[in-house]
Amino acid sequence: MPPIFRSHGDSGRRCDRVQLLQHSVEVIMPVTTDQLEVPAAIRVDLGAIFVSLELSKSTWLITSLSPGHGAKMSQHTVVGGDIAGLFVRFGVLREKAQARTGKLYPLVVIEEAGLDGFWIDRRLRREDWIESHVVDAASIAVSRRRRRVKTDKIDGETLVRTLLAYKRGEPRVCSMVRVPTLKEEDRRRTCRERKTLVGERTLHINRIKGLLFGQGITGYAPLHRDRRERLEELRTGDGDALPGHLKAQICRELDRLELLIEQIKTVEVERDALLAEKREDMPSSAAMLREIRGIGPEFAAILYAEGLYRHFDNRRQLAAYAGLAPTPWRSGSIDREQGVSKAGNPRLRTTMVQLSWLWLRQQPDSALACWFQERVRRNGGRLKKMTIVALARKLLVALWKYVTAGVVIEGVVMKST
Repeated sequence: MPPIFRSHGDSGRRCDRVQLLQHSVEVIMPVTTDQLEVPAAIRVDLGAIFVSLELSKSTWLITSLSPGHGAKMSQHTVVGGDIAGLFVRFGVLREKAQARTGKLYPLVVIEEAGLDGFWIDRRLRREDWIESHVVDAASIAVSRRRRRVKTDKIDGETLVRTLLAYKRGEPRVCSMVRVPTLKEEDRRRTCRERKTLVGERTLHINRIKGLLFGQGITGYAPLHRDRRERLEELRTGDGDALPGHLKAQICRELDRLELLIEQIKTVEVERDALLAEKREDMPSSAAMLREIRGIGPEFAAILYAEGLYRHFDNRRQLAAYAGLAPTPWRSGSIDREQGVSKAGNPRLRTTMVQLSWLWLRQQPDSALACWFQERVRRNGGRLKKMTIVALARKLLVALWKYVTAGVVIEGVVMKST
C-alpha cells in the first residue's frame, strides 16, 4: 500500500511523515511508566536449582540448571539406588551455585512416575531445602515426528524445561502426580493382591480342566471340596483309569490351587479388617458403601482404597482420575467424541463398569438405572456398552457425593439390617 502524503510541496510531506511516525510510536510503545510496572502473570524470578532425575536400575542421570550458569545444563550420573551419592551431588551443585552468585539456593527436583515408586520422592521431601515433584510422563508434550530422537540426555533436559514451565505457572504444561502416603499406598495392597491371586487360581483351574478334557473328561469342578475324591473316580472317555503321570500332575496342580484358596481367604480377612478401620478424616466411608444393596465387601474395598480416600475438588477431577472423562476432538468443522480417556486408575475404572452392570440388577428403580434404560430406549436398544460407561461415570460421582457429603442417591435401596 503506497504511503499517504499531501500533494502540496515537500514541507507538507515531511510534516506528515513526522506526524505519522509519532502516531505509530504512541500506538506501539507504552504511554505511562505505570504500565511498565504491572507484574506479569508468569513468574520469571525463580531463584532455585532445577534438577531432573532419569531413573534406571543401573544408573541415575542428574540434569541440572543452576543460577549463574546461563542456559547451559549440567549432567552427572550416580549408581542406581545410591541415595547417599545423590545427596552428595546435590551438595556439590549448591556449593558451585553459591560460589558463582554468593547465595545458597534450594533445589526443585522432578522425576517421572515409574517402577521406582515413590520412595525417592518421600526421601527428598524430608529435606526442607528440596522441593520434589513426580510427573506423569504421558502428560509431557513431545515431538510428533514419526521418528523422534529419544535419549536419556534429551529426556533429562525436557524434564528440566517442563519443570521450569510448571513453576512459572504455565497451564496444562504437565500433570503432577499426587504422591500417596506410605499408609495410603499400603492400603491398596490387599485388593490388588487378591486380584492377582484370583487370576492365578483361574489359571490353575483352566489347566486342570484342559488336561482332563484331553482325555474326554468334562464336568470336573476343581473348586469343590470333594475334588480329590472325585479325581479318584474319574475315567477317560474310553473307560480307562487316569494315567499315572497325568494324575500326579493334576494332584500337584490341586496342591497349588489349595494353597491359593487359603491365601485368598487370608487376604479377605485383612480386607474386612480394612473396611472396619476407623479414620479421623473419613470415619465411615467404607461402611457407608457397604450399606448400599449391590455393593459387597470387595467393591467397597476397591472403591475406598483406589479412589474415594482421596480429596477431589469437583466431579471433573474425580472422573479424570478414574479415566472416565470424555475426550472430544474438535477442529474446524470436525466435532466428534473419541470416548473416555482411560488415562486414570484402571482398577477403579474397571470396577465401576462392573458395578454399573450389577447396579441395573440390584437397583432397577433408582434414578441412575432409569436414566440408563431411557437412554437405551431412545437409541433403539443399541449402544449399551457406551451408555454403561456413562452410567459408570455418573455412579462414581454419586457415590463420591454420598460418601463425602452424605447425599443419598435418588431411589437407592439400602441393605436390610
